[in-house]
Amino acid sequence: MGQVAFDTLQASEELESAGISREQARAISLVVRRSHEVADVATKADIVEVNRNIADVRKDLSAEMNLRFEKVDAQISDVRKDMAVRFEKTDGQIALIRKDVETIANGLLLKLGGVIVVTISAATAILKFF
Repeated sequence: MGQVAFDTLQASEELESAGISREQARAISLVVRRSHEVADVATKADIVEVNRNIADVRKDLSAEMNLRFEKVDAQISDVRKDMAVRFEKTDGQIALIRKDVETIANGLLLKLGGVIVVTISAATAILKFF
C-alpha cells in the first residue's frame, strides 16, 4: 500500500499562521504524519494494480474453465457414442430373443394342437367302446 504524502513543514506553518504556537503546530503536524504512516490506505495506483490482478485472474479462470468444458464435452460425446453402440447391440439381442420366443411359441402351439387332437381322438375312441 502506498503512503499518503503529508508535508509537516507546510502544515506547521499553516497552523502557526492560524494562531497556534510553534511547538503546538509542530506537535500536531507530527501526530498527523504518524497517523498517516500507520494508516493502511490504498492509493489509486494500488487500486489499479488490484483491478489488473483481478482481470488477470478472470482471464486465467475463463481459459481454464473453457478447457475443462471442452474436455467434459468430449467425454460426454464419447459416452453418447458408447451408449449408441450398446443400444444397437441390445436392440439386436432383443430381436433375437423375440425370434426365439416366437419359435418356442409356435412349437408349443403345434404341441398343444397335437395334444388336443390326441385327446379328442382318445375321447372319441373311448366313447366308441362304451
